[in-house]
Amino acid sequence: MIGSIPLDAPDLEDRIAPALEAVETRLMEVVSRADEAINPPTSHLAAAGGKRLRPALTLLTAQLGDPELATGEGVRDAGVAVELTHIATLYHDDVMDDAPLRRGAPSAQTVWGNSAAILTGDVLVARASQLVAALGPEPVLAHARTFERLCTGQLHETLPRPAGTDPVAHYIQVLADKTGSLIAVSARYGAMLTGAGARTEQIVESFGEKIGVAFQLADDVIDLCSDSQTTGKTPGTDLREGVDTMPVLLLRQALAAGNLDAAGQSILSTISSEDLSDDTVLSQVVARLREHPVVACTREMAFAWAQDAVDALKGLEEAVAAGTSSRLDAAGVTDPLARQRALDEAATRVAVVRKGMEYFARLLVDRAA
Repeated sequence: MIGSIPLDAPDLEDRIAPALEAVETRLMEVVSRADEAINPPTSHLAAAGGKRLRPALTLLTAQLGDPELATGEGVRDAGVAVELTHIATLYHDDVMDDAPLRRGAPSAQTVWGNSAAILTGDVLVARASQLVAALGPEPVLAHARTFERLCTGQLHETLPRPAGTDPVAHYIQVLADKTGSLIAVSARYGAMLTGAGARTEQIVESFGEKIGVAFQLADDVIDLCSDSQTTGKTPGTDLREGVDTMPVLLLRQALAAGNLDAAGQSILSTISSEDLSDDTVLSQVVARLREHPVVACTREMAFAWAQDAVDALKGLEEAVAAGTSSRLDAAGVTDPLARQRALDEAATRVAVVRKGMEYFARLLVDRAA
């Protein structure tokens, strides 16, 4: 078991599990390295837990490259950096959503206020940037581009949608930017920092982005179908903040096409005319949405995107073999037996990693089943 990913490969798990523990230790060090005034807010969400899926994915894809680098300091620090960046976005999201809970604990802004929560997120981004800066120019550029996409995705969700834009396609792009991009770079870092090859990087990055969209679509279902004790978040938070997630967008799409049923029309009427800051009104709307077919449709979309992510792994074996050959060439390894042994070992690892990535895809969407 690597984090939440059972690989059914004891040797590989024995390699990765200690590295993930080291990531956790390093993460807690990084969020607690200031003083008694700053440490409580900066460590608040990290200490509250989390699946650590992003660093787990970094460590998993690192197995596709040089085994000597796969659990080294560079890969581990990349795992810490992506988790720090993720946690930083949660501080900012909770301020924007005015969410009272995160991971079952009071959200930072309810404890320290909006300004402190925003600054805490900024501090964590700065600390993630420092870690990435030590990894070299290419990881720095990847991190910068990812953070830009995180922000532009959030802006596109917050600002009015451009006229003439398809609302569902627009929303999918928002998900790709604000969720998929960070999962994508998490996967890419593992391949990048172990010399797995440019094609391998492209494949795992595409996998990460698609599974990020699937993950968020699953979250849209969970936001309506789970309670706060299960998710650590208040059901219907996006509704309350006026953010149309996929189920609501599908209602609006059906309305525009003239085929929305009476139940859906009633839900949209309530959303537009009632005060969703009232807990009773919100819970009633959430309960009605749970029973509408748009939730099942959103669930099906999540599973379809997860399958697209798995399909994106096509050619992974060939890409890893090519990357292995390139590393052997660069190292001057010419002995046929040594080269074949290295290629055979790489083939064994890629089979296990593919299995782990396929499970990773199922894991992220099965929560909405």
